[in-house]
Amino acid sequence: MFYWIYDYPAWTIGLLFASVFVAVAWTGTFLARKSVHEWFHSEPRANEMVGFALSSFFVLYGLLLGLLSVAAYQNYATVSDLVDKEASSLAALYRDLSSYPEPIRDRLTDQLREYARYTIEDGWPQQRAGIVPRGGTQRIGALAKILFAFEPVTKGEEIKHAEALRQFNHLVELRRSRLANVTTGLPAVLWWVLALGSLLSIMLIWLLEMEIHVHLILGGALAGFLGIVIFLIAELDNPFRGEVSVGPDSIALVYESLMMPEALPPPEAGPQRNAK
Repeated sequence: MFYWIYDYPAWTIGLLFASVFVAVAWTGTFLARKSVHEWFHSEPRANEMVGFALSSFFVLYGLLLGLLSVAAYQNYATVSDLVDKEASSLAALYRDLSSYPEPIRDRLTDQLREYARYTIEDGWPQQRAGIVPRGGTQRIGALAKILFAFEPVTKGEEIKHAEALRQFNHLVELRRSRLANVTTGLPAVLWWVLALGSLLSIMLIWLLEMEIHVHLILGGALAGFLGIVIFLIAELDNPFRGEVSVGPDSIALVYESLMMPEALPPPEAGPQRNAK
């Protein structure tokens, strides 16, 4: 839900949410004072009962908002940590592949470099649009084909190859976890509950009886903050989308500092062998 908000700056959408909630609160206040107030406040203690209902309702609804806000942030933080781990695994695998003998070393490192470039330049923009990128699968598959075809000759090569295979499998697992979070988000039913709770909150504010300027100030402040909190949940709900999102910075750092040609160390001398 609310996917359209990710196409605009966060401050604009936050201001829009707050403004809409305040506008609804103020409009309903004027309408309620002209229609239901006279009937509803025929009971002298009606204001006290509305205040009690409002405070009781906000205990439950505030708890729901707090839990969802924490859940949205934790999901955002988890995805950010997942991307950092993928970058670390990518760097470790690249260093492992750099220890292979020529000419297979260049084939392996070039393929992994191409995968990293694709993830940063092509895959991430697709993630920001809510699309699971598919091109990385082909590049990982091509790398696996070369890696699995390698046959170690010495004991040292066997140890290095086993470590590279372990690191490669770890990278694949992290990549799959990242892609699984591209379309993650709160279930639609929770958004319906949030919307209904917001409406009930504002309707209870309408029913309060007080001087009009006090009613507008207190009602507007409460409704505006309510809109900001719901905007926060929506903004963090999809960790790869919008201005407040997880970017490829850690992967880009590995690519630029380790994989770019000018960052590469001179190749080690080693036995030559034919590519498999």
